[in-house]
Amino acid sequence: MKAGLVYDPIYLEHDTGDHVENSHRLVEAMSHLKETGIRERLISLPARPASLEEVELIHAPEYISHVKSKAEKGGGWLDPDTLLSPKSYAAALYAAGGVLVAVEAVMTGEVDNAFALVRPPGHHAVRDRAMGFCIFNNVAIAARFALRKFNLKRVLIADFDVHHGNGTQDAFYSDPGVLYFSTHQYPFYPGTGWMDETGTGKGEGTTVNFPMAAGWGDDEYLRAFNEVLVPAARRFEPQLILVSAGFDAHWADQLAMMRVSITGFAQMSMILKGLAAELCQAHLVFTLEGGYNLRVVASSIKATFDALLGSPEIDDPLGKTPAARKPEGFDEHIRAIKGMHRLES
Repeated sequence: MKAGLVYDPIYLEHDTGDHVENSHRLVEAMSHLKETGIRERLISLPARPASLEEVELIHAPEYISHVKSKAEKGGGWLDPDTLLSPKSYAAALYAAGGVLVAVEAVMTGEVDNAFALVRPPGHHAVRDRAMGFCIFNNVAIAARFALRKFNLKRVLIADFDVHHGNGTQDAFYSDPGVLYFSTHQYPFYPGTGWMDETGTGKGEGTTVNFPMAAGWGDDEYLRAFNEVLVPAARRFEPQLILVSAGFDAHWADQLAMMRVSITGFAQMSMILKGLAAELCQAHLVFTLEGGYNLRVVASSIKATFDALLGSPEIDDPLGKTPAARKPEGFDEHIRAIKGMHRLES
């Protein structure tokens, strides 16, 4: 099994200081991969900057120019959450381009699957503005790039970041060629992603939101994947699966209130790998989104690579969440979502 790793030191030059989304996330992750011996088992895929034409597949030219100009003038805040430093524009181009490199490597058979360890993250960025730590929408750019370059008809984007990927949803809300599936805490930032947001026009039904109540964890996430994502994906028959991998739904993450474990993330990755093998010649690309507890992020990335490499064992140094009462109502919730998307067995 050949698993690819996309990484470039330029991602550390997106300097956000003591902002919660900072370079230590990747420093810790890369160190952990090396220390555990996983790094030497991965095929390095050198990142490249996305071209303006590629970024414009999703973003408005005037917005791209604004980001470039602001960075050249020393940076500053793009929105109340998203900070730009002098090197952030270049890093953002490399973040988008890094995911494109991963897609190319998977689609051409250079590797079986890949994980792009990039920053800044992307799934909140919309056509004409930054949001939620995100400058360019890396996974959305990659999906549209794959559809055009490889003449694909259907791409699945699975997003398990704790925050809803509003930018990704917006990009493909009326597009029948992209199935967007998201699990996310709700209500929570950015306020989108209720179950009745299912797409519009020709894209009706190709947005599948699974909002989660605070306190739900591994059991609920795995049921959402097995009972909603799996049948929806089988019906859609994607030719490529892209994954927005955010590890902030972990019980130890300081920004959210979910109870997923590293074991849970690894099991979700295994489900996605199985779907890719079953449906699309194993074409599977992960890209990093959120996750702000450094130990959780590093260990979850390692566990994801274990899954991509085919290891049956899961290394979870933090274990399951401390015992707590879970909110009720999951059975009714999942029935409503399955009914809405006609996934009843």
